[in-house]
Amino acid sequence: MTRVLPQNRWRKSWWDRLSVRGLMLLATAVFLFGYPAYLYMDSVITGGIVKRGDLLVVDLKAMSSFEMDQDAGTNEDIPLRYRELDGKRVLLTGQMYEPYEADGKIHTFTLVYSIANCCFNGPPKVQHFVAASVIPGHEAEYSSDLVDVVGTLHVGVQAAYGHVQSVYRIDVERVTRG
Repeated sequence: MTRVLPQNRWRKSWWDRLSVRGLMLLATAVFLFGYPAYLYMDSVITGGIVKRGDLLVVDLKAMSSFEMDQDAGTNEDIPLRYRELDGKRVLLTGQMYEPYEADGKIHTFTLVYSIANCCFNGPPKVQHFVAASVIPGHEAEYSSDLVDVVGTLHVGVQAAYGHVQSVYRIDVERVTRG
């Protein structure tokens, strides 16, 4: 004779047993681990390039995170997704470096994703910097804060005196505080 065990009708499911404190712990864990994982995967998949209206929003840190010979580098050393940005209208967010600005108005500057946090893995590399030139008829004002720079990006190795001088250049239409 087979014996049937009585079912526990009062046992709650795991979801019903979850307390408010348990929910808060679960939400915190998802935020602490899930959000950074999402940001990392998004950057890996898109390469830091997102279309927003008529602009391509490009992550400067992602754009500069590749290895290249600083003396004999060629265009083929630049990842294809960034070479394809040549001649495109982009928005870059970073910090300005211009040691010779006068009265706040500048015509050329260097853009980097972060002056303080750039280049933890050794000396700065030429691909970490974007040479920016303000288009005649436009103005840019120096800011030590993060800025959004809109303009036409030029991608390609320019070398002189046996060293790569620049990889990225931008013709600046406007600069706004980020």
